[in-house]
Amino acid sequence: MNYLYIFLALLAAYLLGSIPTALWVGRRFFGLADIREHGSGNAGATNTFRVLGPKAGSVVLLIDAMKGFVAAYFLPAWLVAQGAIQPEHELYFKLACGVLAIVGHIYPVFAQFRGGKGVATVLGMMLGVAPATVGVCMLVFIVMLLLFRYVSLASMTAGVTFALLQLLPQFRPAQPFMVWVGFLLAVLLIYTHRANIGRLRSGTESRVPLFGRK
Repeated sequence: MNYLYIFLALLAAYLLGSIPTALWVGRRFFGLADIREHGSGNAGATNTFRVLGPKAGSVVLLIDAMKGFVAAYFLPAWLVAQGAIQPEHELYFKLACGVLAIVGHIYPVFAQFRGGKGVATVLGMMLGVAPATVGVCMLVFIVMLLLFRYVSLASMTAGVTFALLQLLPQFRPAQPFMVWVGFLLAVLLIYTHRANIGRLRSGTESRVPLFGRK
């Protein structure tokens, strides 16, 4: 193993995740000094949907997902290409780089360590690791969003769906420990949405506007 290359890849994954997309989009295109001072107080796609609307929210969602995908897919592939790790170890580094991108998104060094909840970055990471399973989860997310217009509820439902799907023969991963990874990610999503769960229970959670609906 080339530990220097491994260190650089892991550092790049964290820095990539630390890009505060919602913060920069709000400042550049909407003149918003800090999106964290509005809505739920988070710098993520959910709050962007809520504060700036579906177009801005969709852009932030896409870019934040790409952060996780690039970290989990391309950085480990680069390590293999450089001979820094063996191909049979690539999955472990996909997870390591993806997790660091998620940590960067939640605790971004470029935004005073106050970021988003990691939903989109988790999505991107798992798209690089288990694309077929994530495809189903994306459909679940879209259906839940269209039905209830709660991004938080759609995100948590998609995360739990990912964990449960891996228990089915059609989606069971080759490496059994991936099942545990799926459940840990679902728990992480629920934990980071604990404030949203409280608002959902009290009926004060904001719905995102879709197709002109308020």
